[in-house]
Amino acid sequence: MIKIAVTGGIGSGKSVVSNILTLLDIPVYNADMESKRLTASSPLIRKTLTERFGDDLYQRDDLHQEWVLNKAKLASLIFSDKEQLMFVNRLIHPIVLQDFIQWTERINTSLSAIESAILFESGFDREVKHVICVTAPTELRIRRAMERDAVGRQQVIQRMESQLPDEYICKQSDFVVYNDDVQAIIPQVEKIIREICP
Repeated sequence: MIKIAVTGGIGSGKSVVSNILTLLDIPVYNADMESKRLTASSPLIRKTLTERFGDDLYQRDDLHQEWVLNKAKLASLIFSDKEQLMFVNRLIHPIVLQDFIQWTERINTSLSAIESAILFESGFDREVKHVICVTAPTELRIRRAMERDAVGRQQVIQRMESQLPDEYICKQSDFVVYNDDVQAIIPQVEKIIREICP
């Protein structure tokens, strides 16, 4: 199986490219969504995080018989403290990577993909053969993220500044998709897939 990755900064349009891959019958593992699921459900992650940040980081939902992560509290603890963020990432990234590997073993396709905003920071890039960077002009990315997340311009800029620069991500990637609302995306993605699987 050939594994590929879709990455790019906030507002670039990674999900658009992932949706196109899905339409082309290429299964896509969404690392961000799966990371949230595992952070909520993994006993190891829960135990380690509560030891570090306190028992009130999770609340017991007796109705659904599960633990619920207090995402707002965790975000407030890690996004203002780089050391805490690094601790959480070092805990969660290997578990997400293992989950991705197990997921690829369960599916029976010649090509699969992972979508990850922090592909290079997490080391997920070492698990794939090809990387597709999705990029767009900065102002367009800001506008998209503001509309999608219903947040202010400054919040989007802060998140952008916490990510690797677009230029670096594109330079480290094998292919680039321009999601600038001018060039059609589907032909770009189809061309890349033909190059990967001639």
